[in-house]
Amino acid sequence: MTQDRTTAPDATPAGPAPWRPSRTVAVILAGGTGTRLGLGIPKQLLKVAGKPIVEHTLAVFEAAPEIDEIIVLMAAGHVAEARRIVANASFHKVSKVIEGGETRNDTTRIALDAIGAGDFNVLFHDAVRPLVSARIVRECVNALWTYSAVDVAIPSADTIIQVDEDDCITDIPVRATLRRGQTPQAFRSGTIREAYRRAEGDPDFAATDDCGVVLRYLPGTPIKVIDGSDENIKVTHPVDVHLADKLFQLAAAQAPRVSDHRSYTEELTGRTIVVFGGSYGIGHDLTELARRYGAQVFPFSRSTTGTHVERAEDVAAALTTAFEATGRIDHVVVTAGILEKGALAEMDDATMDRLLQVNFVGPVTVARQSLPYLRQTKGHLLLYTSSSYTRGRARYALYSATKAALVNLTQALADEWADFGVRVNCVNPERTATPMRTRAFGEEPEHTLLSAEAVAQASLDVLVSELTGQVIDVRRAPGEQPVGEQVAVVPAQPDAHPADSDARRAELELSEQLPAASTPGRTTEGR
Repeated sequence: MTQDRTTAPDATPAGPAPWRPSRTVAVILAGGTGTRLGLGIPKQLLKVAGKPIVEHTLAVFEAAPEIDEIIVLMAAGHVAEARRIVANASFHKVSKVIEGGETRNDTTRIALDAIGAGDFNVLFHDAVRPLVSARIVRECVNALWTYSAVDVAIPSADTIIQVDEDDCITDIPVRATLRRGQTPQAFRSGTIREAYRRAEGDPDFAATDDCGVVLRYLPGTPIKVIDGSDENIKVTHPVDVHLADKLFQLAAAQAPRVSDHRSYTEELTGRTIVVFGGSYGIGHDLTELARRYGAQVFPFSRSTTGTHVERAEDVAAALTTAFEATGRIDHVVVTAGILEKGALAEMDDATMDRLLQVNFVGPVTVARQSLPYLRQTKGHLLLYTSSSYTRGRARYALYSATKAALVNLTQALADEWADFGVRVNCVNPERTATPMRTRAFGEEPEHTLLSAEAVAQASLDVLVSELTGQVIDVRRAPGEQPVGEQVAVVPAQPDAHPADSDARRAELELSEQLPAASTPGRTTEGR
């Protein structure tokens, strides 16, 4: 058990005897039925950002060095599903998955009985707060060296009013003294056991949280409050599902970077990467960069290998080539794409078919053909979208629609393939400097563009991460150095761009870094 015993200099000791817990146990309260969501399944089993909510929550405590053991209290009838999630995710700290009680208080009693006797720290956390941070967990455990009960809360940004039975205001408490409670709630085992022992003799006992039990039945016990976070939301209503998904997307936008070149080499040496659209632009730079780190990379494209991503036989042949050469395929990257500009009503059938085939059918075909290989290695499929996926624009209707479709495809496949251990993500780079872009749009101010190599580096960060089901934006940092010297950053998701009537600006934003072709108004394969 790793714990930081430092406390604030003005902290008030909870008692004269030093606290010596044998271990720290996290109890994940997953007994809700999800009736307010109206989805027919417990909300903790609902998938957000590619995984069940409870899996996200468990991952935080599994990774926390302060936590020694995890016990899951699951809703009746869903214990087997929770155990399957634990097994598939290899959560080694989870010692028990058992059925919870009818009420929160009943569930706490069951948990304390399951943990057993002795002196230990216990943290009770709502399973449907999947965005709890490692910092909150750490501070809860640290506070137990000084206090015997700890709560987590954030200031109230809203004015709180008190009303009577007629919904008329009777009081407006001072907001500065009010907090909004969150979880975890942490206790020394003797404190929470004694509070519940005393509560058993009260026929009117009812409480919505465990700190309330301590406050009522052990009134002399200080309950320390540590700062929670606005992101530590409880998924209760339908809108919370969308908020949680977006918050995970924002968090995932900070794609974890490997610390140094040696670490990249350790991650990629011996790996096989197949790149469709790898002859130039981002695909080419990704190929070269991954090779420098020791990966075996097989680039395919229409121009160099005659590979058409929309043709299943071409894709199958490419994958077979890579597999026969190395005996494995770890990552499949699809940077191939075309941009056809023009009003939808003016496009001929051949143009529309070509755009849909390459930009959407192509990635779908690659995904279908790649899955058997990626299942063997628990690998990664990486797709690419553009900023236009958030809002379709005039003269780019089908292009924008295909890019939006790839985002949905990413999210759906991440769900479908989660049980196989296959990750699926989508990179959304801003305008990027490539020779093809220069041919298409001429010289542009270099401080407005990313380099293809910077996007390729960010793509590698995603490939070696554990992210799945995410759209990862790649943007220049404010005040970033010129193109040749920059390092791409992966910031929070931006708002959708408003419709832009400036045709030149629309071209620059939407073309991404697709190369120019001889046909006017058209750019073709590669990113």
